[in-house]
Amino acid sequence: MNVTEELTAVFREVFDDDSIQLTPELTADDVEGWDSLSHVNLIIAVEMKFGIEFTQKEIRSFANVGELIACIESKLNA
Repeated sequence: MNVTEELTAVFREVFDDDSIQLTPELTADDVEGWDSLSHVNLIIAVEMKFGIEFTQKEIRSFANVGELIACIESKLNA
């Protein structure tokens, strides 16, 4: 599995929606139920899945899923 496939599984679990398809342009506005609380749950689930930790600055800087994926890949390759 690549990062996008694994991240898709995390999104589907957090939002309880098996129809979610991740694209680099996807934002919170595109996912029903993606609010501030579910965002925290999502970030924690992503950190646990990939064994990484985000800084507060990184979390605030994500404009879309593409930027999240790029950050995850960067941390995994570091």
